[in-house]
Amino acid sequence: MKRLVIPSVWFFLLLFDVQLAHAQQPPLLPDSTVSAIAHELSGEIAKHNLEFLARLHRQRGSLGFHAAAEFVAAQARAYGLADVKIEQFPADGRKFYGTQRSRLPWDAESGELWELRESGGRWLPAERLADWDAAPITLAEDSESAEVSPELVDVGSGTAESDYAGKEVRGKIVLAAEQPGAVEHLAVQRFGAVGIVSYAQNQRTAWWGEDDNLIRWGHLNSFPVTPTFAFMISLKRARELRVRLARGETVRLHASVRGGRHPGAYEVVTATIPGGDERLREQEIVFSCHLDHQRPGANDNASGCVTILEVARTLSKLISEGKIPRPARTIRFVWPPEVEGTMALLNSKPDLVRRIQAVVHMDMVGGGPVTKAIFHITRNPASLPSFVNDVAEAFGDFVNRQTNEFASTGNASYPLVAPEGGKEALQADFANFTPGSDHEIYAEGSFRIPAIYFNDWPDRYIHTNFDAAANIDPTKLLRAGFLGAASGYFLASMSPADVPAILYRVMAGSLRRTAYALQRSEEWRSAKTSPKAWPAGNKFDAGAEAGNLARFELKYERAIVDSMERFAPLPPEARSQSDGSLEHLRALLGNPSAPPPASGDGKLVFTRNPEPKGPMSVFGYDYLIAHYGAERTRALRLDQFTAPGSAGESTAYEILNFVDGKRKAQEIRDAVSAEFAPLPLEVVVEYLRALETIAVLRHLP
Repeated sequence: MKRLVIPSVWFFLLLFDVQLAHAQQPPLLPDSTVSAIAHELSGEIAKHNLEFLARLHRQRGSLGFHAAAEFVAAQARAYGLADVKIEQFPADGRKFYGTQRSRLPWDAESGELWELRESGGRWLPAERLADWDAAPITLAEDSESAEVSPELVDVGSGTAESDYAGKEVRGKIVLAAEQPGAVEHLAVQRFGAVGIVSYAQNQRTAWWGEDDNLIRWGHLNSFPVTPTFAFMISLKRARELRVRLARGETVRLHASVRGGRHPGAYEVVTATIPGGDERLREQEIVFSCHLDHQRPGANDNASGCVTILEVARTLSKLISEGKIPRPARTIRFVWPPEVEGTMALLNSKPDLVRRIQAVVHMDMVGGGPVTKAIFHITRNPASLPSFVNDVAEAFGDFVNRQTNEFASTGNASYPLVAPEGGKEALQADFANFTPGSDHEIYAEGSFRIPAIYFNDWPDRYIHTNFDAAANIDPTKLLRAGFLGAASGYFLASMSPADVPAILYRVMAGSLRRTAYALQRSEEWRSAKTSPKAWPAGNKFDAGAEAGNLARFELKYERAIVDSMERFAPLPPEARSQSDGSLEHLRALLGNPSAPPPASGDGKLVFTRNPEPKGPMSVFGYDYLIAHYGAERTRALRLDQFTAPGSAGESTAYEILNFVDGKRKAQEIRDAVSAEFAPLPLEVVVEYLRALETIAVLRHLP
């Protein structure tokens, strides 16, 4: 058959024209399947389940978490899921799950903070400032039992020695602006305070500090040298106390805490919808979330938990009624404690890791208009290119268009509106990788499991007492459920017959990604040297870095096509089509030349040791600091060259992920530089050498 040759510009115009022509048709799945899923999903059922979870203080290993796990397991059984169980993994403070040191579970029976007033020579309770029974968020996690009545001393932020200059805090309670965990080293261990009252504010968004009635969730060190307690109060209350203390008034408090850390276990709820193909049912698509959080913790993350529970109910019911076919692969649902539960699960069950083909992860997916949330469909890190993100984006684009049409005209084929919910357009944002939840564990270089990450950000009430069920929108839960159900069900059902449709979506996505790479490349080239936004002293040849970015983009797009082989073989005609598309991209990117050969330390090749598995920074524990030393870790220069607007931990995370026993140090440097911003080779090698020192890596001769 004669091959049709289309000039590159017309090729892209044609592709976009075809994409727009089919924008109102459901992608990848038959309309009957999409219709069945859309009409069965219920935002109200999801929210009713959320209202129960939001009543529980769900700390890892606690009684509240156990009650939440039992509830989820009971609902999963009622919804007809198979293999429902609550897995238990010991957590005693000594056992490691890869790089995660297990944290002791924590429970509290009671906790009260009273202000005392002098009357007749005695100090008597006058006003209650915090109460565990009324609002568990007021008692910081990992607080230990205490019964004391000392004075209160204002120490400002409480994290610098200068905050304590001229102040006697021994035997007293300190009032501090920062998180208790950041304050306790100086306040308690160094200067002898008996406890902490913190008014730490919420994450810094546009609404940071705006509502002075918010009380933020507080944390103490999970591995304390000197156990202590901490209470959390609002900024409004703290301001009142600071004014009184500043004018020399004595403020005496009574703190009563009964609780503490204790040996126990991480609990992970799992359930499945078994696959129907004897050859493929051992492969699994996992729906993930995290079940732990403070009360109420409605959007973070009761929303993700109940949404995957609603996906489970919907798919199970539709399959049992014969309305949609049973997928070839098994679908598994997992409800763990955040990060540490996932680390325990994946490190303890290597056979499960081998079976998982992809993950759909939900963490904060229900924020209504009052939360100011923007919904994101987030990609894997660049170290793990995968077509699964194009699958999610295809459904995301469809829902964006459908819900926008409904909001604008009152009419759409798939409005995806809950009767008790809002009618606004979804306007999902397609985002590059950001860390901060269990998806980064699955995608990490030890496991390399592609992950689709659905998440809200910002959220003005995250980690506060106002993260309540009243702020959750059933329509948002319904839409997140639809995106997850459609994406996960398609991946569980994908066969070789689906390759052409997927390849089309990948090619369309590659156009957007290449356009973004071209934009970045042009910004670098036009700057001639390092843009001013790059870290001070970070000088590079902008033209050379633009060429590196172009080469990386081509490798990335080819790897996305190759990732389809994880699910189905690519026939020769599909491979030929993708090769032609990549050649067009190469021309658009200026036909980048081969990189110069590596020299010196750039030729070093590292490989990862079999253990420990996982990233260096996990929950409540930093493996690098613990094994390399805090002072030596601070001396590493990586953070000085962090890309503007990205977390330094993402750069470090990706450097380790790119280690594969084949890439030279220069290639790793080039990859993370293309992903974030240019880094000096010596800084990357310095970090790799540090990981070698603590036996995470070894270099090959």
